Amino acid sequence: QVQFAESGGGSVQAGGSLRLSCAASGSTFSRDDIAWYRQAPGLQREMIAYITSRGSTYLSDSVKGRFAIDRDNAKNTVYLQMSSLKVEDAAVYYCNDLHRITAWGRGTLVTVSS
Repeated sequence: QVQFAESGGGSVQAGGSLRLSCAASGSTFSRDDIAWYRQAPGLQREMIAYITSRGSTYLSDSVKGRFAIDRDNAKNTVYLQMSSLKVEDAAVYYCNDLHRITAWGRGTLVTVSS
């Protein structure tokens, strides 16, 4: 079973940037479509970005123009570059397969202060 480990979160001021990493185990990584999700306190987990095995990307309206997603198959890693962060971006960020959700990792916490 594929396992995911997120890292790179932290505390930043509004307008700042962070780069999150999602390290995945498993030999099928290069063939998998991988998504980033986030969950803010009191809210449901939402999918905000994904990248397909061929490198096509999707960004939700809430992050489009500020975030970017890319992957390095040689490192079994997907990245989320976050810029122009807003207070409302504060959440725990997770990654997982886009189509077949497996066990969730611990996530990485992003806090944004005004």
